[in-house]
Amino acid sequence: MKKEIKIKLQSDNLQSITEVINQLSQVSQMYNLELVGPIPLPTKELKVTVRRTPCGDGSDTYETWRRRIHKRYIIVRGNEKELRNILKIKIPTDIQIQVKL
Repeated sequence: MKKEIKIKLQSDNLQSITEVINQLSQVSQMYNLELVGPIPLPTKELKVTVRRTPCGDGSDTYETWRRRIHKRYIIVRGNEKELRNILKIKIPTDIQIQVKL
């Protein structure tokens, strides 16, 4: 009986996401699992605009800080015993992961 795992990866570091995706694809090829994705989801951009001088003296100059959060969605299909190997992959601490069975 085939089951599927839905994996959603989020991080501000795109390289670490691609490394995890490469690991997932290697494991899925080793165990003949069906891999759908990675499906890129919209990148969320967080912006914070701050005034450079906290006091009221001088000109009004502002600084903008930005942070981008990249998201990927992957679906893996296969048997239960084979899918357990996917969950054993080591994931860096800067990646947030959501797994749905």
